[in-house]
Amino acid sequence: MMHPKFAVVGHPNKGKSSIVSALAMDDSVQISDTPGTTTKKRSFPLKVDGEILYELFDTPGFQRARRVLAWLEQHDVSADKKHEVVQLFINEHKDDPKFNDEVELLEPIMNGAGIIYVVDGSKPYGEEYEAEMEILRWTGQPSMALINHIDESDYSEEWKRALGHYFKMVRTFDPMNTSLEQHLSILESVAQLKEEWTASVKASIRLFEKYHEQMLDRSAAVISKVIYKSVSLVEKLTFYGEDATKDEKNRIEEKYKERLRALERSTQKSIESIWNHDHLQKEQQSFPLEGMDLFSEETASVFGLTRKELLVTAAASGAATGAGVDLLFGGATLLLGTGLGAVIGGVGAFFAFNELSEVKVLGQTLGKRYLEMGPMENRNFPYILLGRTVYHTTQVAKRSHAVRGVAEFHMDSIFKEKWLNDDLRKSLEKYHKKFRSGKEIEAEELAEYEVLIRDVLKYLI
Repeated sequence: MMHPKFAVVGHPNKGKSSIVSALAMDDSVQISDTPGTTTKKRSFPLKVDGEILYELFDTPGFQRARRVLAWLEQHDVSADKKHEVVQLFINEHKDDPKFNDEVELLEPIMNGAGIIYVVDGSKPYGEEYEAEMEILRWTGQPSMALINHIDESDYSEEWKRALGHYFKMVRTFDPMNTSLEQHLSILESVAQLKEEWTASVKASIRLFEKYHEQMLDRSAAVISKVIYKSVSLVEKLTFYGEDATKDEKNRIEEKYKERLRALERSTQKSIESIWNHDHLQKEQQSFPLEGMDLFSEETASVFGLTRKELLVTAAASGAATGAGVDLLFGGATLLLGTGLGAVIGGVGAFFAFNELSEVKVLGQTLGKRYLEMGPMENRNFPYILLGRTVYHTTQVAKRSHAVRGVAEFHMDSIFKEKWLNDDLRKSLEKYHKKFRSGKEIEAEELAEYEVLIRDVLKYLI
C-alpha cells in the first residue's frame, strides 16, 4: 500500500513550513519570517520503524499566480482535461526562472500528492488568493485548507466562507501548539478527501498512534534506568596515606555529583532524540532545569518531597528494624524495638534529607587506599531526579516541532502535585529502597518500575 503524500502550498509567509514541521514531527525544516526562504520543494516523510506513515512536501509560495492562471485559461478545455494543461505548463516552464516557484509547488501535486492549502487567518481575505485557489482546482487533486493564525487578529469566518467555494474541507490548525488529538484530527480529515486514500490514511493513523505509544515506552525505559543507575552509583578515588585529607574527600564528593549530573544530561539528550527534538536549543534563563542545579536547595524544594512526606514515605516502607531504636538513641529509649522498623525508617529519611552518601575509606591499612561514595543514601534524591526528568520529558513531548529558537519552558508551581500522590510515592519507594541497597536489580523489577513511570508520562502528556 502506497503511503499518502501531501503538498503544503499557499502564499509566501503564511506558515507552510511550520505546518510541515509540526505534522512531520521534524525540527530540521527551515523556518523563517523572511518571504521566499523556501525556494525548492523538499520532502519530509514521517517514519515509524522504517515505514513511511505519510510524506509532506514543503513548497515555495505562489509568486505569479495571476499570470499562471491566465496562461492556463488560454486553453479552452473541459474539466477532465484541465490537469493535462497544468502538466503542460510545468513542462514548458520548467527552466523559466520567472515561474520557478509555481513549477516547484505544482510538481508534487501532479505526481499524485494531495493539497493542503495554508492561509493566515489573522489577515483579511483578499481576492488575490483566488488565482492561487483556482490554479489548485485545475490540478484536479483532492484538497483541504488549513487556517493558521500567525498574529492575534481573527478573520476566520470570512476565510471559511471563501475557502468553502474551493476546498472540500476547511480546518483551523495552530502549528505552534499541537497535541496528539489535533494531529490525529488533521489526519482523520485527510482520510475523507478521497475514497482511494481512506485505507492508507487510516493505516497511517494506527501507526502514528503506535508510534506515540512507543515514544512513551522508550521514555519510561530511559527514565527508569537513570534513576536506578544514579541511586545505585558508586564512585571511587584512590589516595595514599593513613587517612584521606579534607581536599580528597571534597574531590570524591564533587566527582560523585558530576557523574550524577552527567547521567541526567545524557538522559535529557536521549529523551529529546526519542521525541524527534534533536535540534532543541535551551537557554539557562528560560529553561528551569538549566538554571537549577541538581543538588541545589531550590531544586529540592520544587521537585523533592517535603520532610513530612519523606517521613511518611520512609515509615511506610519499613526501612529499619526495631533494634535500631536503641542504636539511634544510645540505648536510652522509651520505645520497645518490636514493630518500630517503620518509625526508624522515617527518622533515617529525615536525617538524610541533605546528606548524599557516606564517604567510606577502603583498602589496605597502609599504602594504596581509596575513598568510596555511594550508593545514594539521601531518600529525597530519587524523587528530585525523577521529578526533574519527568518534567523535562513532558515539556519536550508537548513542544511543537515548528517552534524555533530558545526553548522557553515555564515551571508549573504545582507540577509535583499533578502526578506524585501518596500511593504512587509508596510504590516508588519500594523500588528506590532496592536501588540503594547496592544489590543488582532483576530485569523484572526494573520493568515493574518502568510501568509506574510510563503511567505517569501517559497521564501528563
